Amino acid sequence: MTTLSSLTEQIYCDRDIMACFSGAATIRRMLEVEAALARAQARCGVIPASAARGIDGVCQDFRHADDISAVVDLDAIATASILAGNIAIPFVKQLTAAVHRVDPEAARYVHWGATSQDILDTALVLQLRQAIAQLDQDLSAAQAACATLTQAHRNTVLVGRTWMQHALPTTFGLKTAGWLQALERGQRRLRQDAKHMALLQFGGAAGTLASLGAAAPTVALAFAEELGLAMPDMPWHTHRDRLADMAATLGVLTGTLGKIARDVSLMAQTEIAELAEPGGPGRGGSSTMPHKRNPVASAAILAAATRVPPLVSTMLSAMVQEHERALGGWQAEWDVLPKICALAGGALRHLVGMLNGLEVSPANMARNLDATHGLILAEAYALALGARIGRLEAHELIEQASKEAVRRNCPLKVAVRDTLAAHEATRDLLDEEELDRLSDPVNYLGQAPAMCDEVLAAWKTRGGEAMLGG
Repeated sequence: MTTLSSLTEQIYCDRDIMACFSGAATIRRMLEVEAALARAQARCGVIPASAARGIDGVCQDFRHADDISAVVDLDAIATASILAGNIAIPFVKQLTAAVHRVDPEAARYVHWGATSQDILDTALVLQLRQAIAQLDQDLSAAQAACATLTQAHRNTVLVGRTWMQHALPTTFGLKTAGWLQALERGQRRLRQDAKHMALLQFGGAAGTLASLGAAAPTVALAFAEELGLAMPDMPWHTHRDRLADMAATLGVLTGTLGKIARDVSLMAQTEIAELAEPGGPGRGGSSTMPHKRNPVASAAILAAATRVPPLVSTMLSAMVQEHERALGGWQAEWDVLPKICALAGGALRHLVGMLNGLEVSPANMARNLDATHGLILAEAYALALGARIGRLEAHELIEQASKEAVRRNCPLKVAVRDTLAAHEATRDLLDEEELDRLSDPVNYLGQAPAMCDEVLAAWKTRGGEAMLGG
C-alpha cells in the first residue's frame, strides 16, 4: 500500500540511508550478527564447529538472497512482533526452523546464550556504521563546496545583516567560511560519536552472560572481532548515552544545515537576489506561476531541521530506562534514530547539491550595499571622527547626519559633509579625500579576507586539500 509518507519522505530523507534501515536490511544485519555469534562460539569451543557451519551457511544464503522476502517471511515477523514485543523473537524462530531443515543438530545452537536485545542493538550498530560512513563522505563534499566558495569570494563585498537589517560590510567568502567551520565541527563530533558507539552488545538475559559460564569473556571478544566492533567493558542494554550522543550530534548537525539553508533562502529572495539555487528542468517550479524558481533544496533542509529536534528529544527521554532491561524506553528508539539519520542525510545531500551549483551575483550584492546610500558605513564615519573629538560627540553627529540622509534621501557622505560644515568647530575635521575613503565599503571590511585565508589554511591542514582533489 502506498502511503502519503512513502510519497513524501523521499523529498526529505536520504534514500540510501533509508534503505540501510529498511526491514529487509535490518533482517540482513540480524543474520550477520547471528552468524558471527555462531562462528565466535565455535572458535571458543562452546558449540560444535559443524553447528556453526550450518548456522553460518543458512545466514549467509539468506543475507545474500536477491529477494530476502523469498527466504524470510517479513510479514510474519511483523505480525508476530505485535504479541512478541520485538522482531527478534519471531526472527529467531524462523531462523531456527530454516537451520533445522538443513541440519537439525545445528538448529539446537541458534541464538545460543544471547538475548533479543543483543541481536537488535548490535545490528543497529552495524547499520549506524554504514549510515555514518555516508554522512561523513557527504560532509566532506559539503566542506569542499564551501571552501571553493570561500576561495572565490574572499573579497566579494556583501551586506552584513544583524537583526535582519543592514549592519556593516562583510564578504560573501567570510559567510561561507563560517559555514565551512560549522560543518567541520559537525564532522568531528560525528566521527567521535561513531567511534564511541561502534561497540558490541552482548550480555544475555540480564547483562551477566551467565548462559555462557566461564567461556563468556572469550566468546564476547571473538564475537566483537567477527563483526569488527570494539568490546565494551560491560553490556549497555539500559545505558543509552552513546546512542543519545549520536542523536544529539545529528540534531546539531541538522541545525547547522538549516542555518546555511536559511541564509541561502533569505539571500535568494526576489528583492535581494544575491544567490540562487541551481536551476534545471522540473526544479523549483510552481503549479500555477510559470516565473517561479523556488528554493526547493533550502525548503527540504529547513523541513528536516524542524523535524529532527523533537526526534532527538525522544531519544533523550528514552534514556530513562529501568534496571537491566527497559520497558518502553528502548522500544521508543527503534524507529526514531533511523529517522534522525535519514533526515540528516537527506538534508546533507540537498546541501551538497545546492552548494555545488549555487549561483552567486556579486552585482546584486554591490547593488544592495548601496541600498541605504552609505548608511551601512555610519560606524566608519563615527570612528574616524571620534579619533578627533571623542566617541560620544562623534556618534551624536553621525547619528544626526544619518537621520538627515534618510530625510533628504541623499548619500550619507553628503549629509556628513553638510552636518560638519554647519559648525565651525567641525567643518574641517574630515576632508574630501577622507570622506571618499570612508564612503567605500571595501575600506571597511576589517579582517574578513584575512579570516577567510586563515579558515581555508586551517581546513587544508586538517586534510581539506584532499577533499578539493589536491
